[in-house]
Amino acid sequence: MATTKRKSRILSEMHETACGLHDAGLISKRRMGEFEALCHLDVHEMPPQKIKALREKAHVSQAVFAAVLNTSLSTVQKWEVGDKKPGGPSLKLLNLVERNGLEALL
Repeated sequence: MATTKRKSRILSEMHETACGLHDAGLISKRRMGEFEALCHLDVHEMPPQKIKALREKAHVSQAVFAAVLNTSLSTVQKWEVGDKKPGGPSLKLLNLVERNGLEALL
C-alpha cells in the first residue's frame, strides 16, 4: 500500500523545535499531542476491497456512504469494483473514516 509522504525537512525541523519547547515547559502536553497528531496525517491509497469493507463496517448503503463523502453513488460503485481510484479530498476523507469511523464525518 503506497503512502503519500508529506514529511519535509521543514516539518522535521519544526517537530524538533516543538519537542525542545515542550521539554523546556513552554508547550503544554496537550498542545504537543495536537502537534504530534498533525504530523502523522499520512494519506495512503485505498484498494477497492478496503473501501467496501469500510462502508460495510459502518453498516451503510453505497448511496449513504456517497452522501457522507459528498460524492456520487456511481463514484462509490466504481471505487468498490476498482474502475476508479479515489484521490485528493475523497482519499483524505476515506483515510479519516478508516482511522476514526464514519461518525467522524457526521
